[in-house]
Parts: sequence; structure tokens; C-alpha cells
Amino acid sequence: MIQKGHCSCKQINYSFDNKKIINSFHCHCEDCQRSTGAGKASILVIKKSNFNLNGEPKFYGTKGSMGSTVNRGFCSNCGSGIFSYLKELPNFLFLKVGTLQDSSWVKIESNYFTKSCNEWNMPDEQLKSFKGNPNLLENIKTLIKSLN
Repeated sequence: MIQKGHCSCKQINYSFDNKKIINSFHCHCEDCQRSTGAGKASILVIKKSNFNLNGEPKFYGTKGSMGSTVNRGFCSNCGSGIFSYLKELPNFLFLKVGTLQDSSWVKIESNYFTKSCNEWNMPDEQLKSFKGNPNLLENIKTLIKSLN
């Protein structure tokens, strides 16, 4: 099903088929906490080729918790963070769930970087949780899933 989303001022909007989502998770790393101003970022992973973007986000690059370069795309007018990508994996986007017009269909699969959680925002214990990024085997499974 085609899903749509946008920034707060609607200068940037996007669409994608939700069947093309590779993964969904809450990231509790300190970098995501800082960039969202909250205890976590809720993320959908999608291949860039499956994502239709209208508008020109501005990007800000930081070193992520694992040392990779995280490029965060946001609206230069309203400041809404929309998606990010790793310089080392530019073909995969990490879409911010809160920018969807309707997020009722989203099912979060896991928690990342639970070692960085705060007491006031503990992870859902019913979800699979990782103290950091998932291990190599989980990453390989995700990449294989994305090729289908």
C-alpha cells in the first residue's frame, strides 16, 4: 500500500510502498536522542530506489555511535527531520516514522542501543532488543530481505 508523509510545513513530501520496508526499530543511541530531542527515534528502513521524494532536504552530517557518518535530512524551512542515511550505505534510508501522514500500520520490530536508554524512556520489553546495533548475522538477514 502506498504511504505518504511530509515535513511540518509540507515543502518536502514523499511516498513509498509499505511492502518495501526492510526493517522497523526504535533507536535509543545518544545521537538519535540528540537529533530528535526525545528518548529515541522510531525508524523505518527502505532502499533509496523505493522512496519517492519531492522537495530538497538540507543535510547535516555527524559521527554516529558506531563511528559511521550519519547524514540527517531535514527541511530547511521548518526544521523537521525526515530521514537519514549512512555515508557508508547511501542506498538505504532511515525514515522517521513521525513524518508519516498515517503511521497506524507501523509495527516496530526491535530496539537498538538499549544501553543508552534513560529511565524515563525504557524500551518495550516485548520487542527484541540489542544493547547496540544488531550483530552481523542480523545485518546480513536485513540486507538479504531488502534484495527481495
